[in-house]
Amino acid sequence: MNQLQVLMLGPNLEQNGGIATLENLIIKHSLPDIQIQHINTHDEGSLTHRVIVFGKAIAQLLWKLSSQKIDVLHIHISGGGSLLRKAICCIVASIFDKPVLMHTNGSGFHLTYAKLPQLAQQVLSKIFQRCQGFIVLSESWQDYYTSNLGLNPKNVIILPNPSELPTQIPDRKNRTQINLVCCGRVGQRKGTFDLIKAFANLSDDQRKYSRLIVAGDGEIEKAQQLAASLNVADQVVFLGWINSEKRDELLSQSDVFILPSYNEGLPLAIVEAMGWSLPVIATPVGGIPELVISNQNGLLVTPGNIQQLSSAMELLIEDETLRLSLGSTARKNVEPLDIKNFWIRLVDIYNSLSQFN
Repeated sequence: MNQLQVLMLGPNLEQNGGIATLENLIIKHSLPDIQIQHINTHDEGSLTHRVIVFGKAIAQLLWKLSSQKIDVLHIHISGGGSLLRKAICCIVASIFDKPVLMHTNGSGFHLTYAKLPQLAQQVLSKIFQRCQGFIVLSESWQDYYTSNLGLNPKNVIILPNPSELPTQIPDRKNRTQINLVCCGRVGQRKGTFDLIKAFANLSDDQRKYSRLIVAGDGEIEKAQQLAASLNVADQVVFLGWINSEKRDELLSQSDVFILPSYNEGLPLAIVEAMGWSLPVIATPVGGIPELVISNQNGLLVTPGNIQQLSSAMELLIEDETLRLSLGSTARKNVEPLDIKNFWIRLVDIYNSLSQFN
């Protein structure tokens, strides 16, 4: 049986962030009858460096499409300059009459799109309407892309981010210290500063046997200064960016996962935390409320509402029974999102799109 040849375009696989994590997860678990090649279209660095990286990516894309049998282009898109880069990739694919599977991941697409002039929006919409498949993370995002970009609803596929589910869950009963953990880029969008303020609002007794752990790159120095100004620097730990092994170790030692974001797609970090049977405190933005259900597998709070966030933290610190119950349900809810099930869906999508070749 011939292998299906997939050309994946996205950020550097060594880059920090959810999209690179997803790319690596897909490639790691690729099936024997699927051959994936990857082209790096973006990397961190200066504008000049990023332009050079993308120029090389287009050169590679042209060479591979002209010299190799490629069945499907799998393109990851987010916000900012990603819209322009991936639109150019789509144009190149159309020249070679290759089917495109656009995979939306980041939370910033709609923000960037809304700021564009109407003519630019119309041009981008026409380009993306030519994609044979368009993966979105939730029903709310499906509604957004079909209504704003005029996509054919039949081509828009809901496929939530997957995770590698751990086979063993630690016993979290009778914990003497409650570890509250947040994984994500440190900054305003992820609600990191709100989280530190909410933690500082906890009573002295609650903070005595709890600890806030923040894993992620970004505005770490600013966050550290905030923690110091609120006199909680000794109880807030900043780990910086951690790899998947360290992340799993951290989640196995944690009790509550918190991500009070202002804007999201459907964070892979939440799926990973729920896989570790952790209750989640999050905000109802993007696709999150379709996965995190208040008082079933977590708690939802209003973005920016520090008092609500503090109250949710207090509740899960104090109530072990509720904490364990929400975590147990969280694990059950994300079992369908295991990477093996994800690949079953993805293979069907690849095979369907390859028929357009």
